Amino acid sequence: MAAKSSKWAPFPHDAKAYAYAGDALKKAWPALHAGDQEPYPDEKRAKALIAAAGKAAKGIAPAELAQRLQEAWRAFHRGDFQTPFEAGEALGPLGASVAVKAMGIHATYLVDDEAERLRRFEQAATLAEAAVKALPGEANSHYRHAFALGRYSQGLSIAKALKQGIAGKVRAALDATLEREPKHAEAHTALALYHAEIIDKIGAMIGGLTYGAKAGEAESHIKTALKLTPDSPIAHVEYANVLLLLHGDKKEDAAAASFEKAGKLKPRDAMEALDAAHANAQIE
Repeated sequence: MAAKSSKWAPFPHDAKAYAYAGDALKKAWPALHAGDQEPYPDEKRAKALIAAAGKAAKGIAPAELAQRLQEAWRAFHRGDFQTPFEAGEALGPLGASVAVKAMGIHATYLVDDEAERLRRFEQAATLAEAAVKALPGEANSHYRHAFALGRYSQGLSIAKALKQGIAGKVRAALDATLEREPKHAEAHTALALYHAEIIDKIGAMIGGLTYGAKAGEAESHIKTALKLTPDSPIAHVEYANVLLLLHGDKKEDAAAASFEKAGKLKPRDAMEALDAAHANAQIE
């Protein structure tokens, strides 16, 4: 695929602290995945995934799947995003969670060309869609689909995204995520942005009537995300964004304080380092 052959921009920060070799990955896992509630891919988990995926599992053994997923996630956390994307994509729906997250985070922060970024989000959404079909019981099948579609729609004009019905698909995928995993902080964050972005673009009245977008819901979901992941830079970044979308200049100081907080948090992996750097760039 084109994304494989094109050169992926490298992670621009020091990644030494994010290696998580051997048992370190399992030990750090609860903190690393507090936001997305991804289960640790040990052999038991691999067995359950294979059973759930049926034919889509392509006859892979649980021990091999566990090892390949652990290696892919190690690469993700240290910022070698192309490796987990390719490893995850090769595993089909079983590897879609790591593949979509790797491609999505890389495209968000490290792809400058807008057309290329859109193309990658579209490709990520296609991978996630296959995972939804093969593994509908997995919260992250639905969340990765919402994430990729949401990022794709942010690259289009809001009118185009609404016309294509993307907003409804994102909302349905996020609702499906939270039905399966109510403590999914990243899904709460995304749902907060769903409400806030629609209100910002088309107004509270039309947004409420047509898409069920409510300012109170946006604030409630982002506060839940902050409660679940107080040490996650992205929760504070998006809290600032929700404030600006809903209140504009009136909440500029509170938003700046939230960006500042995000920038000061100690990143636990490459993704959080990129989130924190992005936060700092907002207040420079």
